[in-house]
Amino acid sequence: MTTPKYPQVRVTLTGTDGNAFAVLGAVNVALKRAGIDKIERDAFFAEATAGNYDHLLQTAMRWVEVA
Repeated sequence: MTTPKYPQVRVTLTGTDGNAFAVLGAVNVALKRAGIDKIERDAFFAEATAGNYDHLLQTAMRWVEVA
């Protein structure tokens, strides 16, 4: 397993099963709280929404520490 882009940002996705909007929101809020700028958050959003739900989850795990 590889280290996420922002390993200091931890996101708990329990309870978001099947809800892409909840996953996107949780990661965005966590990135924002960590001081990650809007350009980077927009890049996450663009990458995460470029595929299906599995792609979204894989992207989240590449960007942040997912619990």
